Amino acid sequence: MKFSDLGLAEEIVRAVTEYGYITPTPIQAQAIPAVLSGGDLMASAQTGTGKTAGFVLPILQQLTDKDAKGPSAGRAPIRTLILTPTRELAAQVEESVRTYGKHTKLNSMAIFGGVSINPQIQRLKSRVDILVATPGRLLDHVQQKTLDLSQVQILVLDEADRMLDMGFIKDIKKILALLPRQRQSLLFSATFSDEIKTLADGLLNKPALIEVARRNATADNISQKVYEVNREQKYQVLSHLIKTRQWYQVLVFTRTKHGANRLVEQLGKDGIAALAIHSNKSQSARTRALSEFKTGKLQVLVATDIASRGIDISELPHVVNYELPNIAEDYIHRIGRTGRAGAEGEAISLVCVDELDYLKGIERLIKRSLPREAVTGFEPDPNARAQPIQLRSPGHHPGGQRGRGQPRSANSAARPAGSPAAARPAQAKPKARPGGEVAGGRPAGSHHSGGRHR
Repeated sequence: MKFSDLGLAEEIVRAVTEYGYITPTPIQAQAIPAVLSGGDLMASAQTGTGKTAGFVLPILQQLTDKDAKGPSAGRAPIRTLILTPTRELAAQVEESVRTYGKHTKLNSMAIFGGVSINPQIQRLKSRVDILVATPGRLLDHVQQKTLDLSQVQILVLDEADRMLDMGFIKDIKKILALLPRQRQSLLFSATFSDEIKTLADGLLNKPALIEVARRNATADNISQKVYEVNREQKYQVLSHLIKTRQWYQVLVFTRTKHGANRLVEQLGKDGIAALAIHSNKSQSARTRALSEFKTGKLQVLVATDIASRGIDISELPHVVNYELPNIAEDYIHRIGRTGRAGAEGEAISLVCVDELDYLKGIERLIKRSLPREAVTGFEPDPNARAQPIQLRSPGHHPGGQRGRGQPRSANSAARPAGSPAAARPAQAKPKARPGGEVAGGRPAGSHHSGGRHR
């Protein structure tokens, strides 16, 4: 099957082809006709399988087919609203809209927190057909009466499971109340949980259901391996692997912001160029780090879990879990940054004795055992005893959110049974996952322009 077989206009197929895609992925092959039919849709696929194009392409087709009939006076209406949980994902989805829609006359923009709202207000005064937004900043604009959602024809909830994890359900309900009752609603999620199904029941009307991979699966084209290491030797092991294996582009995940900063400093002392991306970094710092990493100027990017869904880099070869996540589902989203769109990828986890319960929980979730090895010269101490783990960085919400997006507790049922946290004294209880949105990509207020974007 080719994209031209899916009922898409020539100018959309041409943009996709120029981007380098010829054959649609399974989620695209099923979702595109379903969206074009005009009905509601609930879709799930493994991360990295092309969900974004699965809804962007048919939305471009539908908006191109229909004339924009705005009020007799004033600007043309916003016809599609795409909600994402993070700033970075909003920027990348909007970039995809411009990439695939570059031969159409449709305009788009992304709005998210962490940057000044004034340029966004100015941009919203001109035509915006497709608006990509994070819930918090969207409601800021609603409060200031700088946008009108009364004529939205298509609503997309992207990464809906992450939005629930981050506590955006109240914001989502507020936004739904502002939209027309007669609309097409699309829900895309990496996983289907009972919470997602409950949300879908209240949002969707007799939706088509697409699930192209079993729940909580990891991609077959990602090689997964565990290196058992001593707690105090982790950064030496990581540095050794980067140097001896000549990794030129590696994404490393830590549990805490402080841990990310410390690892960047340690790698720097070993002559390895690294930068961190997390919610305490400024918007410009996060944008610069991600941009340099995407272009290959930066060898190592260190990120916390809140960034794990928003980083989309084609053919990223290596992901390293420097520290295992305490929420098992986050493992799937972390390693899903590699092996995207059918490319081969490698995911390595550095696991010390403290994390063995987390590892068991991950293996239960993905229904497979991960091969364990030791790095020569860094064999773990067989007599080492587990110590309590700091789960999350303390701190305030990222800029612009004012407490929105409170997540479910790290003490949720997703934690592996019998984890070290169960015995943690009261003063070391884990902090809630920071709310808000991960920044990155491009500045807010971007709009449609010609040319290829990667």
